Amino acid sequence: MRSGPAEVAAVVQFAVLAGARGLKLQVITIKMTTSWSDRLQNTADLPANMDGHALKKYRREAYHRVFVNRSLAMEKIKCFGFDMDYTLAVYKSPEYESLGFDLTVERLVSIGYPQELLNFVYDPVFPTRGLVFDTLYGNLLKVDAYGNILVCAHGFNFMKGPDIREQYPNKFIQRDDTERFYILNTLFNLPETYLLACLVDFFTNCDRYSSCETGFKDGDLFMSFRSMFQDVRDAVDWVHYKGSLKEKTLENLEKYVVKDAKLPLLLSRMNEVGKVFLATNSDYKYTDKIMTYLFDFPHGPKERCSAVSTRLQSATRHFKFSTTEAAAIRTTCSRQLLTLLPESGSPHRPWQSYFDLILVDARKPLFFGEGTVLRQVDTVTGKLKIGTYTGPLQHGIVYSGGSSDIVCDLLGAKGKDILYIGDHIFGDILKSKKRQGWRTFLVIPELAQELHVWTDKSSLFEELQSLDIFLAELYKHLDSSSNERPDISSIQRRIKKVTHDMDMCYGMMGSLFRSGSRQTLFASQVMRYADLYAASFINLLYYPFSYLFRAAHVLMPHESTVEHIHVDINETESPMATRNRNAVDFKDSDYKRHQLTRSISEIKPPNLFPQPPQEITHCHDEDDDEEEEEEEEEEEEEEEE
Repeated sequence: MRSGPAEVAAVVQFAVLAGARGLKLQVITIKMTTSWSDRLQNTADLPANMDGHALKKYRREAYHRVFVNRSLAMEKIKCFGFDMDYTLAVYKSPEYESLGFDLTVERLVSIGYPQELLNFVYDPVFPTRGLVFDTLYGNLLKVDAYGNILVCAHGFNFMKGPDIREQYPNKFIQRDDTERFYILNTLFNLPETYLLACLVDFFTNCDRYSSCETGFKDGDLFMSFRSMFQDVRDAVDWVHYKGSLKEKTLENLEKYVVKDAKLPLLLSRMNEVGKVFLATNSDYKYTDKIMTYLFDFPHGPKERCSAVSTRLQSATRHFKFSTTEAAAIRTTCSRQLLTLLPESGSPHRPWQSYFDLILVDARKPLFFGEGTVLRQVDTVTGKLKIGTYTGPLQHGIVYSGGSSDIVCDLLGAKGKDILYIGDHIFGDILKSKKRQGWRTFLVIPELAQELHVWTDKSSLFEELQSLDIFLAELYKHLDSSSNERPDISSIQRRIKKVTHDMDMCYGMMGSLFRSGSRQTLFASQVMRYADLYAASFINLLYYPFSYLFRAAHVLMPHESTVEHIHVDINETESPMATRNRNAVDFKDSDYKRHQLTRSISEIKPPNLFPQPPQEITHCHDEDDDEEEEEEEEEEEEEEEE
């Protein structure tokens, strides 16, 4: 194995005049180290025997990363769409969940539930998203993509295997039975999830009530878990639509809503490369107050960034760096320079100016199907104007209702031109992907903690890998003729213990994405429907709009556990060796004709055998529709002529 290519180092010094309160000369020294892989600008420069192991892929900081399920070329995106709640407006946890929990409990007590429920306090350690509530037995279930039960809790009691099998003989549920099983998929569901556990635990253990398999009794009165669940659902809806949740949120925005100064900056940059729209289920009055708060800064987007970038660009041209080196230097220097420059830039802008199209009362997921009537909002009174809006897109106007088809028509975009960013796996991501073919970005705030555990508790993950190695060693020299039966009980117990310890690092219900080696239902939905995902869409700020988000290779077990060692399939003992589809003999057309078991006609078809493609046709992970681009270019040329 040959050594990696030599590295090229460059040292750049910039003298920066900085400081609004007294001028001061500061010098920043940036040492840039780039490998030959960064310097190569085209495929002709690539070494024929390039050593992939010697080149370490550059990755951004974990908390700034955007993760990729399907490749997406940012330069192909013409429109950026946003949800508001838990996307643009991130509600603080656990403060916001506690507020929702308290108001829902108060609503239940007001309709006749016991006063003792008012003693419950929201515990953020217990619930996680993606749990399934069984309305028959009153259990909270954590399941995988196929319905296999990973964790089962009845109230606050976590059930063990034998108890689980009494109600679920195969530790399996039919997820399609939506009458019985309800998926608690959203961040708004977290207070509801914990409240269901509180109620089940209370009625199961309170002396005044007798517990039944499918509910509880109070004398001659019977309450099923299904009825209890429906009461909770109705109470949650009442709190959101008729109660004081929104009012109390608006009374103390600093307590309940995260405010990020980088938001105006990112949206202004998006405005420079495409169109931006908002589609929220919230009404106009609430949306206006939330968005006004989010964009309420003494300055607008920090245009000073552009000035810094321009100065650095001229400086790097002077030093004659390659394009890649210059871009890396500008990125690194900009981050340090911005900490020195005064807070100046463009003046404050109203939030509406950042969007080309604003839609409230969207009623997602209906919005992605037939939708509703598109109406115009009177921004002074907050009321809807009479009649259906049929005019062209007008900047600054706020619309109510509509549909995804109307969005495409007004913005002049088609499905894959749009990147829609939201937090709701069903209402935002699944429906926009399946019905419209929009590209999707899922916001998962819990990802920040998931990454923290993944990195901080790496010793537990490493121990699990070691235990797998020990397990393999015990069976190393055994085959079907062996009567020996290794004792693996101690290793199995240790694997269970380490897996449990890992789960507890995330919370009582474990990780949002996995339980041991098994991925959760939520994880499978993320991988299936979200092209991109991150803890916050603000992470797009750390990527250029020309970036290619390229999906990593998803390896199957026979690929991830087998080393790249050449084996001649024809020399193996496997009977499958005869199925070698790439053997030289089979490439010979005369050989193929001799395999015919019938008489050969004198009239030959145009093509006797398929031929391997001579151009690149089997490439589906670059988000690169070259043929479509060529057709569009030809159409543009014809129009110009």
